[in-house]
Amino acid sequence: MTTDVIIEVKNLQKHFRGGTIRALDGVDAQIHRGEVVVVIGPSGSGKSTFLRCLNLLEHPTGGTVTFEGHDITDPKANINLHRQKMGMVFQHFNLFPHMTILKNLTLAPMKLLGKSQKEAEDIAMSLLERVGLHDRASAYPSQLSGGQKQRIAIVRALCMNPEVMLFDEPTSALDPEMVGEVLDVMKQLANDGMTMVVVTHEMGFAREVGDRVIFMAEGKIVEENLPNVIFSSPQEERTQSFLAKVL
Repeated sequence: MTTDVIIEVKNLQKHFRGGTIRALDGVDAQIHRGEVVVVIGPSGSGKSTFLRCLNLLEHPTGGTVTFEGHDITDPKANINLHRQKMGMVFQHFNLFPHMTILKNLTLAPMKLLGKSQKEAEDIAMSLLERVGLHDRASAYPSQLSGGQKQRIAIVRALCMNPEVMLFDEPTSALDPEMVGEVLDVMKQLANDGMTMVVVTHEMGFAREVGDRVIFMAEGKIVEENLPNVIFSSPQEERTQSFLAKVL
């Protein structure tokens, strides 16, 4: 991990219903290049909203998000250009059902990055090889298990050669026996030095793979520290009560 800050968030706020719901209430955070930051907390704590504000899928009510030195909350910023460098993986896979896996993977690189079909296909096939699914290139999403679809969703994001990968509870829609195969791919990415921000309920993953764990509650960062510190001796009462329920 370097000291190079790739994403900086200052006083981030997101309000809904005219300000009556404060999903984010003044969040400050830094993500360093090559770092795996895992965000945990109870449902409704603002974790997913925080993640979605990092690439402006949710537009903050206030505060700034700086990505690679650019304030992407500035209305003049070319957000689509910055989004290309931030891969995003959701709970649900959002694959195009009428397209083969290979077509799903090559569409964006050809359209947005100007890759030739051969170039895009070569990249896609080598990434499919990495996740053990190269033999499914000509299959359709309906022919895949949930775990395979989620691995394909990760590959689709990687085909854009992103600087950062954002994961929004990537295993929560999966059957328990499929969770491991997706987490294994994420561990491999972490080992390869990919910068990752992961919202998850998988405490084992947070403990094993995270460089830093952020605990959120009620739209604020309550505590952040090294995984072994957060899990063995959390400082804040709110963190203690949450972990007592989930561990």
